[in-house]
Amino acid sequence: MHLRAPGIFLSSLLLLLIFASSNAVPSAPARSGLDLAGFDWNVRPADDLNAFTNGRWLQKTSIPEDRASVGAFDALQQKSEQQLHTLIERVIASKATDADTRRIAALYASFMDEARIAHMGLTPLAASFSRIDKARANSDLVSLFAKFSEENIVVPIGISVHPDQKDAKAYVLDLSQSGLGLPDRDYYLSDDETLTKIRSQYQDHIARMLKKIGVQEAVQAAKDVMTIETAIAQAQWTRVENRDPVKTYNKMSRAELHTLVPQVDWTAYFQSLEISSQAVTVSQPTYLSSMGDLLAKTPLPMWKNYLRWHVLSAYAPYLPKAIDEEHFAFYGTVLEGTPVQKDRWRRGIALVDQAVGEALGRLYVEAYFPPASRARVETLVHNLIATYGLDVDTLDWMGPATKQAAHAKLNGLLLKIGYPDQWRDYTGLELKRNDLIGNVQRATRFESKRNFAKLGQPVDRREWDMTPPTINAYYNPSYNEIVFPAAILQPPFFDPEADDAVNYGAVGAVIGHEISHGFDDEGSQFDASGNLQNWWTESDRTAFTHKAKRLVSEYSAFEPVPGFHLNGELTLGENIADNSGLAIAYKAYLRSLNGNEGPVIDGFTGAQRFYLGFAQVWREKARDNVMIELIKSDPHSMPQFRVLGTVRNQPGYFEAFDVKPGDKSYVLPEDRVQMW
Repeated sequence: MHLRAPGIFLSSLLLLLIFASSNAVPSAPARSGLDLAGFDWNVRPADDLNAFTNGRWLQKTSIPEDRASVGAFDALQQKSEQQLHTLIERVIASKATDADTRRIAALYASFMDEARIAHMGLTPLAASFSRIDKARANSDLVSLFAKFSEENIVVPIGISVHPDQKDAKAYVLDLSQSGLGLPDRDYYLSDDETLTKIRSQYQDHIARMLKKIGVQEAVQAAKDVMTIETAIAQAQWTRVENRDPVKTYNKMSRAELHTLVPQVDWTAYFQSLEISSQAVTVSQPTYLSSMGDLLAKTPLPMWKNYLRWHVLSAYAPYLPKAIDEEHFAFYGTVLEGTPVQKDRWRRGIALVDQAVGEALGRLYVEAYFPPASRARVETLVHNLIATYGLDVDTLDWMGPATKQAAHAKLNGLLLKIGYPDQWRDYTGLELKRNDLIGNVQRATRFESKRNFAKLGQPVDRREWDMTPPTINAYYNPSYNEIVFPAAILQPPFFDPEADDAVNYGAVGAVIGHEISHGFDDEGSQFDASGNLQNWWTESDRTAFTHKAKRLVSEYSAFEPVPGFHLNGELTLGENIADNSGLAIAYKAYLRSLNGNEGPVIDGFTGAQRFYLGFAQVWREKARDNVMIELIKSDPHSMPQFRVLGTVRNQPGYFEAFDVKPGDKSYVLPEDRVQMW
């Protein structure tokens, strides 16, 4: 339910708002908030709303060399980075003495000290490589998998702690598939020419990297890595299969886990992590069973090459320049098409946010997010929830019993706006100015142990999965919550001096999108308390599924890159949310007018500006390689299709622009998919 990472079409929706009270009649503002210079007046909005709203901008805009994409979200990301840079430089200059600011200063300074990094060379990884070298049998690998997972190093067994999907008040340990260096299993298994080429370049990259650290027979070692990762890919479940919360919930005891995967010494595995919990959930049982076979039959030297590679790859951005640049040459340039790496200071800020994000976020909130903004946003979110509540009773695919449960779920929504009510405690985390890799290791282990310590404790619903400076938002079904970090609550997406219609279309749709995740094909399987439980009647589910299948077909026809179609099943949840969020935001806008007509501004009616504001949000231009990566791995559709695929199902769009038969966007009324 998370949004896409900053700079790559961000995802689901995130923006949100500060548009006028739903009970106030808007007065005509000085301007619309629309970037008319980006419009292509040679295109009719009834033919292609995205091309009309963003066409001129797309024609004249080039993607900066250090980015995979550029657009409205990217502009906000750039602004946020500058704000954080100012804060960190201020911390360093002030020589602050409190523990959190010392941690921020030390970590950032250690990343920026390139001379020290060059001087240290590979020495900081000597202990990790030695641990691999000392393995004498395949059984020794289990403890290595466990310890390396604490450092976020890629290994075949993923491990995490989260609320039990069938008991949202308790935490559970989850084991899942992992182990790949490429974005998705299709990169290993597809015969597509583009993916085949990337696969070959990846193997060459591994060989070059291993050669840099003195691995003998680096070419053969790279082949070993590819052999193991291809076997892992063959065993993995698809991303569509992993969207099914019922199939991926498989709770078992330690004894049952030993029966499922007898080749793994689970006692040693959990002892290495100092975990005593006896119950686990296994997301993909057949995968884990296959890993047991692979672990037993694959020669130890091959596994050692695999682990050396993933240790090196994990820490490459923190190693001397030659290794860092080779790492970027593949993951940045080959995989995403980005020619130049970001400025080092930007990468340093990202590391600080990753390691001590709530400490940095606290400074960010104090400087850029006043309490009044939080209060106003909370009021606005309540307005959208109220609109959903009014709309529930009009749905043709929900019966009375399901509607009653839907109201309960809406009323139980937990709202998190701006920043946590309780900040994270980093006591015990030591960060030093002269030890970059040590800092990264200690920070990742600290976070892993913090999560493992939750086992046996009641679920803390105050916790956030994102930091306040994050340009993103999400819905979490286990908490039945919507979360909007502070950094997205700023221009260019909300403009307090602009027209209400544009703000409703740009940000109102964001709120509606996130709320609707509680009722999409995944979220609808969780009740108001966050438990995986069917609260729908069979007939309601059948009616909903019929509509959903039509969206699958619609989006699967879109082809962002020649030869690469969207996966309508993978993107279904986000497409439902786009469809629902825009519909609810439009109804909220109309209700805000109290029966009056909105003003005409820049030659557009209020209804037209609403949809233009929505399309303007998804102004985005990206490189082909990163679009292919997202098509294969991301549950969100490409921006232009988030516009075209959504408005073609909105009656208000057809009315606003008088879309008629013969217009390219026209869809017969009976073929439009209306979820809300």
